[in-house]
Amino acid sequence: MEQNVIDNQKTSNYLIPFIILKNILRYMLIGTKFVLYECWIELYNSASYKADSVYRSVTMKDKMLEEGDILYEKTKSRVKKEKVYKYSKRTLEKLEIEKKNLQIDLQNAGATRSKVSHVYLYKVRQGNGKIITGTMNGFSKLDVNAYLINEGYEIYSIKTSPFIDFVYQESGLLGAKKMSTKDLIFWLTQLSTYLKAGLKLNESIKILNHQMKGNKARSKAFDAISYELLLGETFSHALEKQGNMFPPLLINMIKAAEASGTLIETLDDMADYYTEIDETKKQMVSAMTYPSIITLFSLAVVIFIMLYVVPSFTEIYSSMGTEISGITKLIVNISNFLKTKYLILLGSIFLVVVGLILMYKMVKSFRTSVQIILMHIPIIKNVIIYNELAIFSKTFASLLKNNVFITESMDILSRITNNEIYKSILYRTINNIVKGEKISEAFKDHWAIPDVAYYMIVTGESTGDLANMMQKVSEYYQSMHKNIVNNLKAFIEPVMISFLALVVGGIIIAVIVPMFNIYGNIQ
Repeated sequence: MEQNVIDNQKTSNYLIPFIILKNILRYMLIGTKFVLYECWIELYNSASYKADSVYRSVTMKDKMLEEGDILYEKTKSRVKKEKVYKYSKRTLEKLEIEKKNLQIDLQNAGATRSKVSHVYLYKVRQGNGKIITGTMNGFSKLDVNAYLINEGYEIYSIKTSPFIDFVYQESGLLGAKKMSTKDLIFWLTQLSTYLKAGLKLNESIKILNHQMKGNKARSKAFDAISYELLLGETFSHALEKQGNMFPPLLINMIKAAEASGTLIETLDDMADYYTEIDETKKQMVSAMTYPSIITLFSLAVVIFIMLYVVPSFTEIYSSMGTEISGITKLIVNISNFLKTKYLILLGSIFLVVVGLILMYKMVKSFRTSVQIILMHIPIIKNVIIYNELAIFSKTFASLLKNNVFITESMDILSRITNNEIYKSILYRTINNIVKGEKISEAFKDHWAIPDVAYYMIVTGESTGDLANMMQKVSEYYQSMHKNIVNNLKAFIEPVMISFLALVVGGIIIAVIVPMFNIYGNIQ
């Protein structure tokens, strides 16, 4: 047995070299096969894959570009075919007669310039043949005719009369109204952008007229401004002639900018100014909207209960012969009055509200009294004072930075605010300036001027940097106003809900109490 094991070991020892040699030859064949065949196959496949991927990407890009072109063609706005207007031969003959009469008039009376501006009603024909009419302010028919020719119109008639002046002037029936703050901000921003781009002022006004089309009064004002600029008038003078369309503050700012050569910077400053003023007004509207909605909702709930819920209980008590008294009787009587004489009540409320509004607008003493009362009510007084001071100081800072005279600044400020208390302060300031006194003297020890505002004005005067100090006053009170408005909105909600719950609960309890008496009698 042992001899067999030894023989097997010897045999295996002899076979080891053959096994190693076999493995070496095997791996040599595998390596040779890889080098001569498989390696080239892998390189070929890799190259084919890259070529294929490049081909697919190029094909995909071509496809995407093709789809993009198709989408662009589908979505791009197609040029509308301009409508060509045609008129009858008789109408065209009448227009030619009017045109000849106008030419004769322009050589005689129409060439005479008046000292004051008049409204001219014109009839012209556009390039597409459409005949339109319009109005514009001018000093003679010849000037208006020159402007319309420059605009590319074929002119048939230009007329003016006292009746046309009355109807179309600023103070007339169809006069220009004040431009909204939103439109004014857009107008200032765009005008500044166009001037920075190198466009001339008159060209910029014409572009804005086309861009902001849709309002006839505004378009008329823009045409008038372009006309004035064409005649050589200054920009501020052209704006001033548009009545109430542009605020006096802006006109005076532009007047100062024309003298200093900083028109673009002034337009940017005024756009920022009116943006901040608009935000302040929106905060005021937001502060008043929520309480108004809650109040109307509370009144609606109370009226519904008085008109529909209380009468139901009244019928029950009447059918059971129950006698009501005290507050229950008062509520039932109010309910009966609302149900039977609601027209009288609504008419009385309407007349009272209209009367108060008219008195507030027309009677200065009444308006002053109302404002004084409101400015002494807790919380409300701070909302009014902070708002007025923010607008006043912001406007005053802008006027001072643009080198507008102090007396003119005070006059502008007095026209900006509708608060009679602050107007009286500004008038007193003008008188102090005339006497040679300081501006701060008019604000000293006045109940409508907080101490912080007064001392900041005094500091600005003493340091000679009143403009920057007024800007800081504006920022401070604008922040204070924003905070108090937010706090007021958070405070009003629980107060109004509690008030509504108290009123509704009181009415319900007063109406239900007799039911317990009836139940006690039955028991």
